[in-house]
Amino acid sequence: MEHLSTRGLPRLSWIDTLYSNFNYNTDGYDGDAAEDRKSQDGSETMPFIDESPTMSPQLCARGPDGEAVSPTPHEGLPGGDIEKGLEMKKLVLSGFLASEEIYINQLDALLLPMKPLKATATTSQPVLTIQQIETIFYKIQDIFEIHKEFYDALYPNIQQWDDKVTVGHLFQKLASQLGVYKAFVDNYKVAVETAEKCSQANVQFQKISENLKVKGPKDSKDCTTSVTMEALLYKPIDRVTRSTLVLHDLLKHTPKDHPDFPLLQDALRISQNFLSSINEEIDPRRTAVTTPKGETRQLVKDGFLVEVSEGSRKLRHVFLFTDLLLCAKMKKTAVGKHQQYDCKWYIPLADLTFQTLDDSDSCTHVQTLPEHEIDEMKTKISAIKSEIQKEKKAVKGQSRALDRLRKKMNEQESCLLLHSPTIPFRIHNKHGKSYLFLLSSDYERSEWREAIQKLQKKDLQACVLSSVELQVLTGSCFKLRTVHNIPVTSNKDDEESPGLYGFLHVIVHSAKGFKESANLYCTLEVDSFGYFVSKAKTRVFRDTTEPQWNEEFEIELEGSQCLRILCYEKCYDKSKLNKDDNEIVDKIMGKGQVQLDPQTVQSKNWHMDVIEMNGIKVEFSMKFTSRDLSLKRTPSKKQSGVFGVKISVVTKRERSKVPYIVRQCIEEVEKRGIDEVGIYRISGVATDIQALKAAFDTNTKDILVMLSDMDINAIAGTLKLYFRELPEPLLTDRLYPAFMEGIALSDPAAKENCMMHLLRSLPDPNLITFLTLLEHLKRVAEKEPINKMSLHNLATVFGPTLLRPSESESSKAHITLASDIWSHDVMAQVQVLLYYLQHNPISFTELKRNTLYFSTDV
Repeated sequence: MEHLSTRGLPRLSWIDTLYSNFNYNTDGYDGDAAEDRKSQDGSETMPFIDESPTMSPQLCARGPDGEAVSPTPHEGLPGGDIEKGLEMKKLVLSGFLASEEIYINQLDALLLPMKPLKATATTSQPVLTIQQIETIFYKIQDIFEIHKEFYDALYPNIQQWDDKVTVGHLFQKLASQLGVYKAFVDNYKVAVETAEKCSQANVQFQKISENLKVKGPKDSKDCTTSVTMEALLYKPIDRVTRSTLVLHDLLKHTPKDHPDFPLLQDALRISQNFLSSINEEIDPRRTAVTTPKGETRQLVKDGFLVEVSEGSRKLRHVFLFTDLLLCAKMKKTAVGKHQQYDCKWYIPLADLTFQTLDDSDSCTHVQTLPEHEIDEMKTKISAIKSEIQKEKKAVKGQSRALDRLRKKMNEQESCLLLHSPTIPFRIHNKHGKSYLFLLSSDYERSEWREAIQKLQKKDLQACVLSSVELQVLTGSCFKLRTVHNIPVTSNKDDEESPGLYGFLHVIVHSAKGFKESANLYCTLEVDSFGYFVSKAKTRVFRDTTEPQWNEEFEIELEGSQCLRILCYEKCYDKSKLNKDDNEIVDKIMGKGQVQLDPQTVQSKNWHMDVIEMNGIKVEFSMKFTSRDLSLKRTPSKKQSGVFGVKISVVTKRERSKVPYIVRQCIEEVEKRGIDEVGIYRISGVATDIQALKAAFDTNTKDILVMLSDMDINAIAGTLKLYFRELPEPLLTDRLYPAFMEGIALSDPAAKENCMMHLLRSLPDPNLITFLTLLEHLKRVAEKEPINKMSLHNLATVFGPTLLRPSESESSKAHITLASDIWSHDVMAQVQVLLYYLQHNPISFTELKRNTLYFSTDV
């Protein structure tokens, strides 16, 4: 059962990011991670508890600020739905029980050194004093006993589950004991500070506090894991929030007339009131810093951004205060010394403007890595993840090899995050310099811009900091920061969900709440490898306040945990277009996000949801298909039609050299889609693609009319679908192993001979179709400055589609994990197609005439 309590929000709250395990160098991060989960923060701040109910297996709606709306309970559900809801309730409880066992083991590990420490406290050589012990371990024993009693009472109920079982009274009792947590939270700051001071003063205690052993679950192969005391002291803070989120989940799947409902509702009310009171008390202290003049300056937002400085990319930590924006990097410090930030620059918000390209004399040259190097990083990350999983199974607990692998993965992921963002975010000081950041998504850029603009609405006075004031402010950043880690896998707990791999089907239905008519469309973003990418875009619905898109998209997920939807007003003013390659000039009307909960989306049914954004409500539905299922090549059972039918059968029936569907789709794309940004990469509307598929399968007479009226991304999607659904790949199952071996050859002459011989070995219909597609893709890539589709981009899209073996063949080979998208096989498939795309024009006649296409003489 998945550990429910560890699935966090993509946005990095204080709870998600308390512990940093990453060191910095002068250019950003050096990848030499400190010990896993070990905090670098001698934090004097108090924890901010995130009380938003976002862990629901049913994806909940979002409020205007992205906050989740309380769950709506079942009302008068039909019998089948009640059973389903109670089954979901059992799943939620089982997951929570498993996480409760882990939590109890963590508390137990924390208590383990307490008795021997107390025993030595009265001797002539105490490790700690009684007062220090009582401060560090304050209320831990009480919390342990509360949760042990709760676990022992809940366990038999789950074991003997039926629709009459009640658990609400247990949660109600747990909530009534939150006063103990209040006492723990009040003492938390002092406890962490005391532990840190004692660790610095006493080597023996340092060894104890850095290597506490936590027992694994009963059914776990790994006996123990090593965790720091500081990390374990944080666990109760996290647990209060997680317990509250589970109550939201349970209420969603408990019918109103069930005896549990009022008890769970009462428990939730108590928990929420507790969290609110804690946050009201903590939040101002968490973010405030007092200036030498006695003014209060609060931290509003912080995060990691890539800055372009002197033509190079640098990873910076950016801090937005109530009156200024500060850009910093971590200073290099000797091991064991307190770490500090170094201010690179700051701009008073009163002097800050958002610069566009039109305002600047020239565009800064941005250093970019070739796409194949970006993909190589993803391949390495995937390979290291596999090695880590193998190492975990081979050894129990930590090992040096595991630490080395994590360090390697940290380096690769950090490098990927540094070089992947492309969307410009320009900041300008009215009295001086301009600065350029690169972000991975328009959503993120919008968040920063809105946060700054909201503060600028206040009556701000321009401030000039003295060197002492700047030093004090920069020094406070380390303690005030809310984002401690860059979003890489190596910074996550092992218990966290790895995300989803496969295809997410999303239908964007409609939107309401616009005050004036506008030309409206939506884009969809998902996270991948720690950053967000835009995956799909609806049509523009013109001059309306209630757009009805009803468009379906198929989005590939690569370890994704979150779906974002942005709603735009289309800009048709040509003077504002093409200001920059990656600049989006359309106005964002609203944005929101939902967590991709595996329990919810991994079912055969559609789940309808609503995202609320700035008073706008966007309705959408989604369902998920695992990668294994979605990539199966399924031969058509009927001999008519073209989809799922062998290419030789289709060409023979049509008496053509290239299938009609391929010729028509290519012709239409070249006629009106070759300048389309993201052609073949941006998803077409699924319903349009299915309509075209049906039309080609039935040989509809008005197919040409349909093609001329259809959105070009749908036509591109239909062509991709045709090749994906071939019963065997275009380059054949028989030759697949040889293509893999040929592309791996290092000698250019040998590779040329092999790759051309393999083409010559293809059946004529396959070969001619392949060469036709090849020349088309080359013509598309010629327009790369406009459509942003390079040869490598096109090879990434089409390579696996044209080469991936059919199920019968792939099952004979090694079985790859669903998560292994960037496996060596997939990358090799991309490289095969890229080889032919980069090759001089290949003539069918010349190819067949030459037995030896290229001399082997070197």
